[in-house]
Amino acid sequence: MIPGVDVLLRLFIAHVLGDFLLQPRRWVEERRTLHLRSPGLWLHGAVHGLLALLAIGDPQWWLLALLVAFSHVAIDTLKSYQDGASTRWFVLDQVLHAAVLMAAWWWVVAPEGMAAPGELFTDPRILLVLLAVLLVTRPAGFFIAVFTKRWTAHLGDQADNLPNAGLWIGILERVLVVLFILVGHLEAVGFLLAAKSVFRFGDLRNSPDRMRTEYVLIGTLLSFGVAIVVGLVGRNGLDAWA
Repeated sequence: MIPGVDVLLRLFIAHVLGDFLLQPRRWVEERRTLHLRSPGLWLHGAVHGLLALLAIGDPQWWLLALLVAFSHVAIDTLKSYQDGASTRWFVLDQVLHAAVLMAAWWWVVAPEGMAAPGELFTDPRILLVLLAVLLVTRPAGFFIAVFTKRWTAHLGDQADNLPNAGLWIGILERVLVVLFILVGHLEAVGFLLAAKSVFRFGDLRNSPDRMRTEYVLIGTLLSFGVAIVVGLVGRNGLDAWA
């Protein structure tokens, strides 16, 4: 097992929480116009710094947490001058954040290692499952939305849809797919896809709007594909640490 892998997983969990679950939309919109003068940008950086310190589990690393916070502000400021909704900038933004967290992990673990703060948050298998589930919620949903944005302009009025229904359907289906794979029941993934096909594609089959049908099909396959990849990677990790 990689020494201190629990620290690395906690840092990534903290990042997912801070970047996707604890960041109000108004902070994102504010920094796109105010950039470095945005109060929300600095609050966002402070949240990441605090989460990083909690993830490390030792207050003596406060300076490292401060560096994580400032690096996050710097990266997000750079992104605020670009098209943040594009796939390229979204991926680059996350890669830069991941690089900072990898460097922070190396700084903490390589010289001295880490004391275990508790069984729940030191077992890599538990942390890996938590990270996999978090990744297929809002992060995967945002990636799919960015990827399919090129086609949304061609769709008609969607006022008859429930607000955010598609978002939550996607999150729930991806979480289920990941959990099914992690517990070793791949056949359940096929059953879930078949069940969605019955309910969703039955309505679309007779629809004259072919573009909407193709859009739903792309989104569904992409959603399942992302969840399957995350699930298989997580399953291999669990097998390695069995």
